[in-house]
Amino acid sequence: MGAAGGGRGYGSPAPQRAPWNLVAATAALCLLSATSVRTAAAAPMSREEKQRLGNQVLEMFDHAYGNYMEHAYPADELMPLTCRGRVRGQEPSRGDVDDALGKFSLTLIDSLDTLVVLNKTKEFEDAVRKVLRDVNLDNDVVVSVFETNIRVLGGLLGGHSLAIMLKEKGEHMQWYNDELLQMAKQLGYKLLPAFNTTSGLPYPRINLKFGIRKPEARTGTETDTCTACAGTLILEFAALSRFTGATIFEEYARKALDFLWEKRQRSSNLVGVTINIHTGDWVRKDSGVGAGIDSYYEYLLKAYVLLGDDSFLERFNTHYNAIMRYISQPPLLLDVHIHKPMLNARTWMDALLAFFPGLQVLKGDIRPAIETHEMLYQVIKKHNFLPEAFTTDFRVHWAQHPLRPEFAESTYFLYKATGDPYYLEVGKTLIENLNKYARVPCGFAAMKDVRTGSHEDRMDSFFLAEMFKYLYLLFADKEDIIFDIEDYIFTTEAHLLPLWLSTTNQSISKKNTTSEYTELDDSNFDWTCPNTQILFPHDPLYAQRIREPLKNVVDKSCPRGIIRVEESFRSGAKPPLRARDFMATNPEHLEILKKMGVSLIHLKDGRVQLVQHAIQAASSIDAEDGLRFMQEMIELSSQQQKEQQLPPRAVQIVSHPFFGRVVLTAGPAQFGPDLSKHKETRGFVASSKPYNGCSELTNPEAVMGKIALVQRGQCMFAEKARNIQNAGAIGGIVIDDNEGSSSDTAPLFQMAGDGKDTDDIKIPMLFLFSKEGSIILDAIREYEEVEVLLSDKAKDRDPEMDNEEQPSSENESQNQSAEQIISISPTVDLVDQETPEESSLNSPPESLSPADTEDAANISPPEQTSSPPANHETPSLDGECTDLDHQLEEQSETEENSNPDVSWDKKAQPIDSILADWNEDIEAFEMMEKDEL
Repeated sequence: MGAAGGGRGYGSPAPQRAPWNLVAATAALCLLSATSVRTAAAAPMSREEKQRLGNQVLEMFDHAYGNYMEHAYPADELMPLTCRGRVRGQEPSRGDVDDALGKFSLTLIDSLDTLVVLNKTKEFEDAVRKVLRDVNLDNDVVVSVFETNIRVLGGLLGGHSLAIMLKEKGEHMQWYNDELLQMAKQLGYKLLPAFNTTSGLPYPRINLKFGIRKPEARTGTETDTCTACAGTLILEFAALSRFTGATIFEEYARKALDFLWEKRQRSSNLVGVTINIHTGDWVRKDSGVGAGIDSYYEYLLKAYVLLGDDSFLERFNTHYNAIMRYISQPPLLLDVHIHKPMLNARTWMDALLAFFPGLQVLKGDIRPAIETHEMLYQVIKKHNFLPEAFTTDFRVHWAQHPLRPEFAESTYFLYKATGDPYYLEVGKTLIENLNKYARVPCGFAAMKDVRTGSHEDRMDSFFLAEMFKYLYLLFADKEDIIFDIEDYIFTTEAHLLPLWLSTTNQSISKKNTTSEYTELDDSNFDWTCPNTQILFPHDPLYAQRIREPLKNVVDKSCPRGIIRVEESFRSGAKPPLRARDFMATNPEHLEILKKMGVSLIHLKDGRVQLVQHAIQAASSIDAEDGLRFMQEMIELSSQQQKEQQLPPRAVQIVSHPFFGRVVLTAGPAQFGPDLSKHKETRGFVASSKPYNGCSELTNPEAVMGKIALVQRGQCMFAEKARNIQNAGAIGGIVIDDNEGSSSDTAPLFQMAGDGKDTDDIKIPMLFLFSKEGSIILDAIREYEEVEVLLSDKAKDRDPEMDNEEQPSSENESQNQSAEQIISISPTVDLVDQETPEESSLNSPPESLSPADTEDAANISPPEQTSSPPANHETPSLDGECTDLDHQLEEQSETEENSNPDVSWDKKAQPIDSILADWNEDIEAFEMMEKDEL
C-alpha cells in the first residue's frame, strides 16, 4: 500500500548510501560491478504515447467502476465473473478476507478521491451524493478495525479533503458542507471502543452496531493482533482530530504506536508480526517488511511528514537501520527472527513487500529501492503478475494475485525520483498484463493462479482506490491533474490527506517519548524526505547502472549468500554442503556431515536417516551449517512429494463475448491425456443426457464433436468419461453437485480412476466446482453457443477480443505468450462421495508440513532427523542458487570462526547460544510451511 505522495520542502535531495551497499549488491549477485556497466538510457517516451496510456488507464477505470456501479452497488464489492455484488453473509465465507466488508458500499467510498485524481469531477459529485444518501455505518456486522480505518475512514477523509479543495476552486461541490467529515467522525467514534485494552492496542475486530464484548457484538474475545493492524492508524486518526478538533482520535492512535515502540526487541530494534493486545508479548517473533508489519513502518515515516513530530522520524530511522542490517539482502528482503536476526525465518517473500521501494524513495535511499523493484519486475515478467508469495529462487510459493497495487505504487515513486523513462515502460507492461490476463466482461478478476491464468470471482476495493490512481499519475503531466498532488500525502490505501494539517489544531503534546535525551542524534535524520524534484538530474544513467546487474536475476543469478562462498574460496575452504547435492554413498559428503554434527543411520527399509547433534559439530559455524542442511533436507523432501501431484488445469471460455477473458480453475484427472503434454482441447459445450453421465447417453448427436458437461455423483468418474467418449465427445467437464462449492473456498482436487485399466479413455476430463460450473451453465442459457478451451494453463486470447472490446489498446503488442508452469503445487484426488471405491489423496498445499511426508525430517530438539532416499538425486529447479544467510558484518569473522583452535567463547555464535535457542529455531522452521498472509 502507499508510499508518500511527496514531502514538500522537508530536506534537500537525499545523498546516496554508503559505498558498502554497492559492494554488497554486486557481490550478492555474483555479477559485474554496477559502476562498470555503461549502457544507453531508456529512450524517452513521447508525450503522445504517455497521453495514450493515460487515456487507457481512464478507460480501464471506467470499465471497473462502471461495472461495480451497474452490477454490484450498493454492495461492498463486485464479483466480476458472475456480475453481481458481494454481500456479507450471502456468499460462502472467505475467512478474514471478508472482515473488510461492512455493508457500507466499500468500493464506492474507497474510490472517491480516485475519481478526482482522474479528473472525473462530475462522477465524484454524484458518488458523494450516493454515499450521503445510501451508506449506513450502523450495521450489525463485525469488521476489521484495520481495514475499516484505511479503506472507509481513509476514503471518507480523502473524499472530504478533495471536496473542500474543489469547493474552494468555485466550480464544483458548492453545496458541500463537510458531510463526509461528519460521517468520518461518526465512524471514528464507532471504532474507539476497540482501544479499550490495558495496552492501548486495539482489538482486531469490532461490531459497528454493538462495539466490543457485548453478547450481541460477537467479538471482543481476541487476544492477538498484527503489528500493522495496531500501528496503521495514526494518519487517519490524526487527520480526523485535526479536521474536527476532537483530539481523542489522535491520542488513541499515538498510544498504540508508543506501546509498539516500547515492545520492540531492544537488541535488534525489530518488531514481530503478531502481538498480544493485553500483555504485549510477541506471539509471532518473525520480522520482515511484508504482510503483518508493512504499513507500521510506513506510518512512522509518514506521521513525521504529516504531523511534524520528530519522535516518529527517530523511531522510523531506528527501525530502518535494523531492516537494512538484518532483513535487506539486496535485492531480497527476507524475514528474520527478532531475537536472532542473523537467522532467516523463511525462504520466501510475500507480495506486500512491493511497497517498500516506494517508502525507500520517501526515505531517500534510492539504490536499494531500485534493486528490489527490479528484482520484483523480473518476477512479474516471468509470471505476468507478482505471486502472493515466491521463493528466494523465484519460484511460486502462493500462486494467487488479488490485483495488488503495491508494485505500481513503487514504480510511480521511483519514476518521480529518477525521471527514468524505464519506469514508464514498466507501467505500460502492468497495463498490458491487466488487460490481457485479468480483464473480464464485468470488470477485472483477481488471479486464482498466476501459473495457469485462472481467475477468482473477486475485485477488491483497493484495486480502484490505488491501482488506477498510481498508474494514471505515472503517465500524467502536471497540467493533466486539476490540483497540486504535492500538497498531499498518500495513506497506505492511497487516500489523500493535505499537508497543511500539520499546522492545524495542534493540541496534541509532541513530547519526545522515543529518546531519553533532550537532543536527538543527528544520524537519525539522515537520508530522509527527499525533494520531489528529480534526484539525479546530471546523471540520467544512474538508475540504469543499478538495474543492469539484475536484468537476469530471476533466471540466472544467485541472489544471496555469495559473499560467504567467495570468502570461503579465498580462504581455501570449500562451500557448505547443500541438501540437493548430498549423496549417501559419497565418502566426502559423509565426512562433511560428521563435521557438521550430522550422523547417518541406515534403516532396514533401504532408507537412510540423518540425525544432528549440534554439540558434536566441529565448530559453531559447522553447527549452523548443519542446522541449515537439515532444514534444506526437510524442504527438499517436501518438494519431492509435491512434484508427484498433478497441477491445476484451466477451463477458458473463448466464445463471444468472453474471448478468453474468463479462466476457471479446474481439477485434473488421473486418467485420459495429460494436458501438459498434449495439445489443448477446444470445442463447444453441451449437456449430457442423463446429466450424471452414468449410463449410455440418450443425446449422442448433441455431444458429438463437443465437450460434454456431466454432473458429479452416482458413478465413477472413469465411467462418466467412457460414456461420453462413446457418444463422440472430444472432452468432458464434471460439475460438482454440491451446490455453492467453489475453488475460492475449497482445496483443488484430482479425479481418481476406478481401479481398472483406464488406457481406453482418450479424451481429457476436468472438474469444476459448482460455482465455476454455474458460470458456464449461465453462459449457455444466455448465449446458447459457448466454446471453451481445456488446457494446462490459460492461452493467449483471441485478437477479436482486443479489436471489439479495447480500441484504446489496438496498437499494443499482443505477442507476449503465457509463461510456462515452473512450480507445481500438490492437488487432491477428487472422488464422488457416493462411491466408496474411490479414495482421496493428500491434503492441500497449505496444510502440508514436514511431518506430512514420508521422507521429511521428524524434528525433536536438540536433535533433527531426516530420511532422504539412499541415493538422492538433485531435482531440476529452474534458476535455483545457493541459499546462504550470512550478512556482510560476519565476513570478517569467517576465518577465525572456522579455526577449531579458537576459543568458542570468542565466536560470533557460540554453541551454548545455539543450544539455548534450539527450541525456538525449530518452532520457527516448522512455521515456514504453515504461515499464512
